[in-house]
Amino acid sequence: MSRNWLVGGASIVYGAALATTALVTNVAAVVFALSAAGLAWLTVLVHVNASMQLFLPAWVRARGLAVYQLTFMGGQAAAAAVWGLIAQHFGISAALVSAALLLVAGAATIVWWPTYDTAGLDRRPAVYWPAPALLLDPEPEDGPVLVTVRYEVSEENAIEFVRAMEAVGRSRRRTGAIGWDLYRDGANPQKFVEIFTVASWDEHLRQHEGRLTATDRKLEERARALTNGQPEIEHLFPADIRSAAIGEKQRGG
Repeated sequence: MSRNWLVGGASIVYGAALATTALVTNVAAVVFALSAAGLAWLTVLVHVNASMQLFLPAWVRARGLAVYQLTFMGGQAAAAAVWGLIAQHFGISAALVSAALLLVAGAATIVWWPTYDTAGLDRRPAVYWPAPALLLDPEPEDGPVLVTVRYEVSEENAIEFVRAMEAVGRSRRRTGAIGWDLYRDGANPQKFVEIFTVASWDEHLRQHEGRLTATDRKLEERARALTNGQPEIEHLFPADIRSAAIGEKQRGG
């Protein structure tokens, strides 16, 4: 079964079990329903936990799991307060039935917002960006850093290149960019300029040294296969007094 069928089906089973517990007085039926609810609970919990562990790259796995646990546990805590109020004012059966309806409604949303199949994503670290060639010697906290990448793309590849770069843009933002855009030169339509901003020089070096994955590399290779020649890369820093003084010192002034 696909992930969507497992999560959606288990949610419906759990909702049906809640409704049975609320509305049926037969002990055997309730015991059977609760057993099914336990299986459904474990199906979702184990499946989602395993998916998170396998999907998240090593560099962000701890933070990703922390956000997941906060959402998971926080959702239970918030819902517990709501169900308690419903039970207080309308009875336990009403609280269980409303929870069952909400679960079924949540399962139905998979039709519009399915979970994506990540089995084909290679999350192994990939260090493939060339080391930046700089005359300045920035401090780790210097920033924000503006990175520009200039491409030459033939007219017949332009549309496909823009589509491929949308995936590259998502990769940039996943690995640390706080902004990303792709521009086209009005005077020379074959020239495209990718611009992304990273909060600090240290943050950008982390992109170079371990945040990128094998899947990120494939996305970039797909886009660069549509270009002519090698891209031109620039690293731009805020033009403040300190950076101007460093440049003057390195020129021997």
